[in-house]
Amino acid sequence: MANGEPLVQKLFALGNSYWLTRFVILRLLGFVYAVAFFVAAQQLVPLIGAHGLTPANHFLEGIQFQLGSRTAGLMQVPTLFWFGISDNALTIFSWTGFGLSLVVLGGYANAILLAVLWAMYMSIVHIGQIWYGYGWEIQLLETGFLSIFLCPLLDARPFPKCRPPILVIWL
Repeated sequence: MANGEPLVQKLFALGNSYWLTRFVILRLLGFVYAVAFFVAAQQLVPLIGAHGLTPANHFLEGIQFQLGSRTAGLMQVPTLFWFGISDNALTIFSWTGFGLSLVVLGGYANAILLAVLWAMYMSIVHIGQIWYGYGWEIQLLETGFLSIFLCPLLDARPFPKCRPPILVIWL
């Protein structure tokens, strides 16, 4: 090596840089998000669409009626679908999430992209009712939220120059 540092030390981040760990975690998270959004693209309309088993539009209307306003409903059940929900919106939303997940899987992740994926999946989970009430949904949301802080704010390169914050490493 030119600077005398062994190749093994560079490859396996022995200098507390955690770059390989971040690289692997973000790619695996992109894969899990891709699977989750792909499943949502296949199942959201039959489950919570306008003519689904438990229509999400009725669910949101019920919440709005119980709480008295749309704003109160948004505070209790934060979902982007308060701004409009239809079968087409569910399908486009899911496929958009799938596409963004593939970007993360491809190695181009930053905090903004991960925050968008997290907000999109949280929106699905909150209107999913009984279909999205399992532990792995919440685990994906928790992991996705923590991963927002694992990568740089704007730099989407696969190997960013800055190290992950030490607080995120401890979490």
